[in-house]
Amino acid sequence: MPELPEVEITRRGLATHLTGLTVADVVIRNSQLRWPIPKHLPRLLRGKTILSLKRRAKYLLVEFDHGTLILHLGMSGSLRILPANTPPEKHDHFDLILSNGTLLRLRDPRRFGAVLWHSGDVHTHPLLASLGPEPLGDDFDSDFQSAPHQFLPPCRGKGRMGVEQRGSQASTPTLTLPLPLQGGGNISANRLIGFNARYLYQATRGRSISIKQCIMNNRIVVGVGNIYANEALFRAGIRPQLAAGKLSLPRCAKLVEEIRATLTEAIQLGGSTLRDFVDTSGQPGYFQQHYWVYGRGGEPCRRCGSLIKKIRQGQRSSFYCAACQK
Repeated sequence: MPELPEVEITRRGLATHLTGLTVADVVIRNSQLRWPIPKHLPRLLRGKTILSLKRRAKYLLVEFDHGTLILHLGMSGSLRILPANTPPEKHDHFDLILSNGTLLRLRDPRRFGAVLWHSGDVHTHPLLASLGPEPLGDDFDSDFQSAPHQFLPPCRGKGRMGVEQRGSQASTPTLTLPLPLQGGGNISANRLIGFNARYLYQATRGRSISIKQCIMNNRIVVGVGNIYANEALFRAGIRPQLAAGKLSLPRCAKLVEEIRATLTEAIQLGGSTLRDFVDTSGQPGYFQQHYWVYGRGGEPCRRCGSLIKKIRQGQRSSFYCAACQK
């Protein structure tokens, strides 16, 4: 599944091709994705100009003056800019035909992606309303011109989407708001909350859930999927099964730092190519060549030589070094 770096790479690749262009037509070949594509999209979007392309968590937001087109890549989806006369293939379900002779095409073999419309403030949509803060900040796009982060070993110091799944039978899916966080109120509802050490420390107080599962909770922080949670925890020197409530403020600061660094590096390297992901020009990512622990169970730690352990947490595989992570 594409994670935050892959979605951000997709957004950047598309933004220069979409912003300022007019929609000439909309083609819906198969509306039965995770939720049905609204049938009235062609009428809504013909002749309308794309104002911007933004990202919230793993959602791409195509902004118009009368609303927002919400796109999600699901498990295997991809978005490509192609000449308008490109013949569709079997899994090409949706086209946004543009005024300059190109089109934006969604390919989704497993059909777990989404194409939705929201006419009001998009952050009030049920899929976005209770999301936690962005790990890289809302102003990440303008701040991204920094030099690449060096791939150094971590320094140990003291210091679900809330929606109903598409079943096998054809039925009308519904969207439901996520439940508030237990024990601390709905602290993730305000997207303007900054993701910093103090925030993470407060969000983890009293929690017995593992820190890995905690940072993968989109109501606490968005976009830290399984790959990057494993990598960030290794770099921070924190075992994935450690109870979140036992994390000290200095260790929260270290983890926040490494989450940001890990995601930034992944974006710079074009993301991780597992299964289906390629960028908008069809190129794979290369971050997987720099994994410290993910997918390396039974192999020697690149920092100390101990064997990397593999365990199961919340139906996901976790990888860690017992010597480097405490």
